[in-house]
Amino acid sequence: QVQLVESGGGLVQPGGSLRLSCAASGFAFSTYAMNWYRQAPGKERELVAMITSTGASTNYVDSVKGRFTISRDNAKNTVYLQLNSLKPADTAVYYCNLKRWNSNYWGQGTQVTVSS
Repeated sequence: QVQLVESGGGLVQPGGSLRLSCAASGFAFSTYAMNWYRQAPGKERELVAMITSTGASTNYVDSVKGRFTISRDNAKNTVYLQLNSLKPADTAVYYCNLKRWNSNYWGQGTQVTVSS
């Protein structure tokens, strides 16, 4: 079955960086686009970044453009999200996501807290 396991979150000061990882299994990882979402307290879950199956194309929500970078290693079945120049507004639980056929698959999430 599909499994997505996120890691790499933590507490960081404003302006700092983190690298999130999502280890995927149970499906043909290299043939699917992958997404990162986040959900802040009291807010709806929002799409942050997506990457195509080969990694040739990426897209970002405006609020993170120029600061976050999504990438993938198809040999390791892993998708990454590099978070730079972090702001308190980036505080959220970050989720890895696969959309396959008519279903959404989620990991357990990893908490990112940006605070001084």
